[in-house]
Amino acid sequence: MPNQQNIETVDSITSKFQGAAGIYFTDYLGLNVKDITELRSKFTADHVEFRVIKNTLAKLSAEKAGLEDLKDVFDGPTAVALSYDDPTVPARIIKQFRKEHDLPELKAFIFEGKLMDKAVFDSVANLPSKEILLGKLVGGLSSPMSKLASTLRGSMSSFVNVLNNLKGSKSE
Repeated sequence: MPNQQNIETVDSITSKFQGAAGIYFTDYLGLNVKDITELRSKFTADHVEFRVIKNTLAKLSAEKAGLEDLKDVFDGPTAVALSYDDPTVPARIIKQFRKEHDLPELKAFIFEGKLMDKAVFDSVANLPSKEILLGKLVGGLSSPMSKLASTLRGSMSSFVNVLNNLKGSKSE
């Protein structure tokens, strides 16, 4: 019979899984306490939750949250990185951290509710942040409008110059 603390933990993790935009399951075996603390601080600085979860509780939470095909993920030690805003942030942090430490090993990741193939991890990690993409979108949308405004302004000033020259020639 499960105890009350485990039931509450499963409910908490389930709600986190359901609310996360990006979920990254990693194997942290081989990292010492200093390295895990460094990794956790990098995640925290970018508003990503990183925690070690017991496999049985994580498996129950994943099933309860409707996350499919994760049965192989919960073998060995498992740490989970959860991002609620930008699902690419944990991928960038993990990729950068692996350059220096060769760990943690990625077991699986869920991007916007879909289980992704590990082969596309580097592609996701290389995506620009949401803010940069939104900036590019706004820049792309505003560029034609500013060109139109500039063209209209140039045409209007030419028209005003013609009228002023006409007025000057009539007054002479």
